[in-house]
Amino acid sequence: MIALAALQPPLRVTSRSIGEAEVWAELRAEAEAALIEEPLYAGIIQATVLDQRSLAQALAYRLAHRLGDGDLARLSMRDLCLSAFEADPQAGAHAVRDLVAIRERDPTCRRYLDPFLFYKGFAALEAYRIGHWLWHQGRATLALHVQSRISEVFGCDIHPAARIGSGVFIDHATGVVIGETTVVADDVSILQSVTLGGNGKESGDRHPKIARGVLLSVGAKVLGNVHVGEGAKVAAAAVVLGDVPAHTTVAGVPARVVSRLRATEEPALSMDQSFGFGDGI
Repeated sequence: MIALAALQPPLRVTSRSIGEAEVWAELRAEAEAALIEEPLYAGIIQATVLDQRSLAQALAYRLAHRLGDGDLARLSMRDLCLSAFEADPQAGAHAVRDLVAIRERDPTCRRYLDPFLFYKGFAALEAYRIGHWLWHQGRATLALHVQSRISEVFGCDIHPAARIGSGVFIDHATGVVIGETTVVADDVSILQSVTLGGNGKESGDRHPKIARGVLLSVGAKVLGNVHVGEGAKVAAAAVVLGDVPAHTTVAGVPARVVSRLRATEEPALSMDQSFGFGDGI
C-alpha cells in the first residue's frame, strides 16, 4: 500500500503580500493541472476558472453556481456578484487576502484551487461581501436573500450589515453566526460553531468587536457589545460576556483569563489553540 503522505505535496508558506495577479496565475495553473488529474471534473474546472478572464469573474461564476436558486437564477446571481466586485475596488484584494489566509493557516490546503472550489468558509465570506455591498446600496431585500442562501447552502449565518476585514479565515464554517453590528478586524481566524451574537433583546450596537489577529476557537461564544483585544485567543467552548484584554487567552464559562501571550505572538496565524499554562490533560 502506498503511504498517503507520499501522495501529498509539501506545505508551501505563502506571503501575505502576494498580489491578485500572482494568485490568479497560480490558480489557473492549478486548474490546468487538475484537468489532467480528474477528467470527470474537467468541465466544472474549465467553466469556473479557465474560461474566466479574471479572479473576480471566476469568483462570481462560482458563487452564482452555488447560491443561485429558483428565487434568483444563477445568471442573475452572477451579474449581481460582478456588479459588487466592479463597484468595490477592494473586493479583489479582500478575496486574495482571504485565499492566502487559508493557504497559510490550514495545513490541509496545498493549493488555491481547493478553497476556491470547495471550502464553505471562503465561499460564505465572499458571498457575505456581496450582501454587505447590497446592504450599503440600500438594497436590503436582496442582501437578506444572499444572507439566507449563505445560511441554507453553507450552514453559516452572517448578517450583511456586519463589518469584516480581510485576511479572515473561517474554518469549516458550519454553525458560525455573526450578528448585525459585529466588527471583525483583519487577520482573524474563526473556527466552526463560533457565535458573535447579542446578549438579550436590546437594539442598536449590541454585538462583539473583534480586534486584529484574534483566534476564536471551536464553539466559542462572544455575546454582547464587548471588545476582544488584539492578538487574543478565545478557547474552545468559552463563553465571553465581557471585554478580553489584548494578548491573553480566555477560557471557561464564563470566560476568564488563563494565560498571557507575548505581544509578538499571532494566534490567528499560528492556529495554536493551547492555553499556554494549565492546559490540563
